[in-house]
Amino acid sequence: MFQAIQWDPSLGIDLGIFTLRYYSLMFLIAFGSGFYITKRIFISEGVSLEKLDKLLIYTILSTLIGARLGHVIFYQPELFVEDPLSVFLPVSFVPEIEFTGFRGLASHGAAIGIAIGMYYYSKKVTKKSIFWILDRITMPVAFGAVFVRIGNFLNSEIVGKATSSDFGVVFVQLGESFPRHPAQLYESVCYLILFGILSLIFWKTSVKQKKGVLFGIFFTLLWTIRFIVEYVKEPQVAERADWLFNTGQLLSIPMILIGLGIIYFSNKKAKTSETA
Repeated sequence: MFQAIQWDPSLGIDLGIFTLRYYSLMFLIAFGSGFYITKRIFISEGVSLEKLDKLLIYTILSTLIGARLGHVIFYQPELFVEDPLSVFLPVSFVPEIEFTGFRGLASHGAAIGIAIGMYYYSKKVTKKSIFWILDRITMPVAFGAVFVRIGNFLNSEIVGKATSSDFGVVFVQLGESFPRHPAQLYESVCYLILFGILSLIFWKTSVKQKKGVLFGIFFTLLWTIRFIVEYVKEPQVAERADWLFNTGQLLSIPMILIGLGIIYFSNKKAKTSETA
């Protein structure tokens, strides 16, 4: 009934001078689409686009720094000792010098990095509550995550478990001949649905008037998706494969609880303000 897909793409687009890797291209699309979505939001609310330009800078830096540090801390801490320069540079120096690009990025680290970046952005640029900006970046972040996972698929990384059937994708670059779950695409589709839900809530309801609620919904659903999809992913740290929950799930649990807490306290605060 099903026929496994043989997946063996090139690493990127040859531009002569250099090769534009697909993963990097997906990040460019993620940031570009996020900029467009946020611009629409800012225009609809009469916010100066000068603040949008600064938001882009804060977002790019906090995302990349947080994602890279998150990956090294959570999944590859030995790099701090074995090849410390590779933690911050797109180059590996061990066992030999090799341009690798910015690979090895963790979404949990990106979330922490973005939260810190938005804190400083709210203090220095908008002069508003941090939840004002967090509520408004939920849609662009969810939409951007769609392309990040597509990038993982193009790179044949963060693969799913074997399907033990004819259904799935054979990642030829891994030197395999059996199909796996395209877990990256499962996650990508879920994030697209999440983007649709958040857009509907933001544009068609009054939830955005309750600071923090939309972000809480986003945070809860985002990490719930991640937690569930992890069941069909190969563990990123082989030594932890026999744990009850893998590393991605263990990191997602507190994120889900934080999201639920934000929803509860933001709703409570909004009700208190209405009765005051």
